[in-house]
Amino acid sequence: MSNNDIIVSLDIGTSKVRAIIGEVVNGTINIIGVGSAESEGIRKGAIVDIDQTVHSIRSAVDHAERMVGIQISEVYVGISGNHIALQSSHGVVAVSNEDREIGEEDIDRVIQAARVIALPPEREIIGVVPKQYLVDGQEGINDPRGMIGVRLEVEATIITGAKTGIHNLTRVVEKAELKVAGLILMSHAAGQLALSKDEKSVGTILVDIGAGATTIAVFDQGNLVATSTIQIGGEYITNDISIGLHTQLEIAEKIKLKYGCAAVEDSAADQVFKVMRMGSNVEKEFSQVDLANIIEPRVEEIFQLIRGEVHRLGYSHLVGGYVLTGGTVCLPGMLAVGQA
Repeated sequence: MSNNDIIVSLDIGTSKVRAIIGEVVNGTINIIGVGSAESEGIRKGAIVDIDQTVHSIRSAVDHAERMVGIQISEVYVGISGNHIALQSSHGVVAVSNEDREIGEEDIDRVIQAARVIALPPEREIIGVVPKQYLVDGQEGINDPRGMIGVRLEVEATIITGAKTGIHNLTRVVEKAELKVAGLILMSHAAGQLALSKDEKSVGTILVDIGAGATTIAVFDQGNLVATSTIQIGGEYITNDISIGLHTQLEIAEKIKLKYGCAAVEDSAADQVFKVMRMGSNVEKEFSQVDLANIIEPRVEEIFQLIRGEVHRLGYSHLVGGYVLTGGTVCLPGMLAVGQA
């Protein structure tokens, strides 16, 4: 197995760091290895301690390497956050081949032409996503390779980010002795996996509710048109449980995962558990209903904030509605509260 057949992705989240190894076979990617480690040094999706984050990355990568039996040297790194911005751009080039057949080199050149935009000094281009190509004025072309033409154009979305956020992210990966093959916008990648072609075409809002942050990605007419991040997620639910039950955050997280239910009406009064109270040796008994009464108001607030942000972005009435993803969505009752 050569390294050319292998693609490795790295997702540095608030609760977990994951390394996923994929083997490319006939144009498709088969997942052959997954490494996971607890996130240290990440708060609300941002790096707050480089050394701790490096340790978490190495743990996840080592785990994945042991599973597959190969050494990872290069990774594609997911990026997200409120510093991400989208802007439209247009690129134009003359087709270079003498026979006027459009090739890979022409596509590369027109993408580079689209990258030539005025940017503030504190921002940097993360990627370019083509929306459509035009060949001699003909619109709506997804892949112009092999077509005959004189003039090749592209309408593209330029993804930019804050230099400090980008450099801190690449810094921790490089300190973990890995090469950054490229940065991938998490919300765009998630849309390719979680949404169908029709959902992206008619207009759909993809919401990724993680531990420390919630990312909103709006897809319309087949393209990513807006993205935003709210600094609230599953950790806030855990924090409320910790306060409500007077227990440590670590215990609150375990209780949430084992007994948590987001909807009071779906919770069971006969599902009981005991909790060691903070500052004492006394255990107190609670039911799943007690827990749901703590969780449901916070989940309702998260959904209200999501709806408010989508309204602010100007995409409240898309036909495809909302698609939910992320670890926090696994909490039973989340869908019922979201639909209420």
